Formats: sequence, C-alpha cells, structure tokens
Amino acid sequence: MIRTLIVDDERLARAELKRLLSVHPNIQLVGEAASAAQARELLETEAVDLVFLDIQMPEVSGLELAASLSSSVQFVFCTAFNSFALDAFALNALDYLVKPLDPARLAKTLQRYRPTAQPDTAPKAVTTAVAENFLPDQHGLLLKFGEVNRIVRLSEISRFESIGNHTALYTRFGKTYLHSSLSKIESRLDPQFFFKASRADIIRLDAIKQLEPGMGSGTMLAILQDGSEIEVSRRQMQSLKQTFGTF
Repeated sequence: MIRTLIVDDERLARAELKRLLSVHPNIQLVGEAASAAQARELLETEAVDLVFLDIQMPEVSGLELAASLSSSVQFVFCTAFNSFALDAFALNALDYLVKPLDPARLAKTLQRYRPTAQPDTAPKAVTTAVAENFLPDQHGLLLKFGEVNRIVRLSEISRFESIGNHTALYTRFGKTYLHSSLSKIESRLDPQFFFKASRADIIRLDAIKQLEPGMGSGTMLAILQDGSEIEVSRRQMQSLKQTFGTF
C-alpha cells in the first residue's frame, strides 16, 4: 500500500483527487491538508510515502513544503498553472500534473512510484558519504519547454552546455535552459554517467556514439547519438579514452 497525503487549499480540488485515487486499490489515503502547516502536523504523526501537492497555497507554497520533506517521502505537484519556473536541482518530484487531472495520466504517475529504500544504519566509509552528494540517475528535473512543463530524468539528458549565466540542457524533448552555472550542476552529477568534455560542455557517456580526431592539435570530437559534435579538450581527452578502455 502507498500511504498517501493530499495537500491543497481548495476543498473541491482535494475531493476530486480523492475520487480519482479511490479507484486505485494500492492507495491508502492517510489524510488531507488545506495548508503546509496542517500537512506538517500530519507528517509528524503519520507514516507517509507519497504526497500530492498544490503549488499556489497561502503562507507556504507547495514548493517550499516539498523542499522541506524527508528524502523518504516522494511527491507529485498538482497545479492549475502550466507555466512554472523552479531551480530543478533543488527538488526531485515524482511527477508534475496539471489540473483538471486526467485519470489516465494520474494512473501512469502511480505506476512510476517505487518505494524509497530504507537508509542503511551501518557505519559508512567517507567515500560513500561523498558519493551520496551526486543526484541519482532517475532524479527528476522540472523543466519548461515552451508553454509545457515536463519532469525530465537525468538519464534523459545528453548534454549540458554553459551559455553565459545559464546552462542549456539537451534532452529527448528538445533544448531548454536552467538558471544555474555549469560548475554547480557538475558538482551534483555522478561521473559514472556524465563527463566534462571542456569548460563549456558536460556530456552523458552513454550518449556518445563515437570519437574522432578534433580540429585542434591533440583534441578530439565526441559524436553523440543525435549527431551533435562536441569538442573534447586536450586535457580531458586521455581521461575520456581511459573511460572507454581504448588505451
């Protein structure tokens, strides 16, 4: 059973979501709240696996509440607004649903739910603690593509490119931007999945189709699955070759 909490300041919206969730036998509704304050009181007394969160709420928004949730609690944004900006690296939403909720879309969201692994209480080495700073490959980013907001997993991003004080993200849905520096993003990416090709580019390793000699002396080109050509600096070239075991 998925122990679920609904947080929305509109009574009719809560009632509609309860109705839609009632047809799913694996959902156990443990409570509903009209504000972040009420939600926090419930979270202190009830074991909750999944929270459905409205964004626009008085005093404390759904975004602020989501940021304060325990890492063991997963959450889904439910909002009437489809134009929405957020520092996506600060949150890890399971999904983002736009009201009025579509039953089929809600069902797909519930299918994506996976129980959060319980924390290991055994002592951990320092290297393990450092590794936990990296975002998991299935971390969800709320990104805007035109007028549409999508939850995009890190595994669906092939490239990060530094452009001024923004970073361009290349995904299977197209290109979009984050108001975040490349260095900040790099600090959260697991090097087993991503590689910094140069000062301006970070590329996903499994997005690389082939490596070819570059235009500059000692450089090379990483050809991605989508046909993009990314120049790998001389400094990074040897490291990339070693990663693929060519030498």
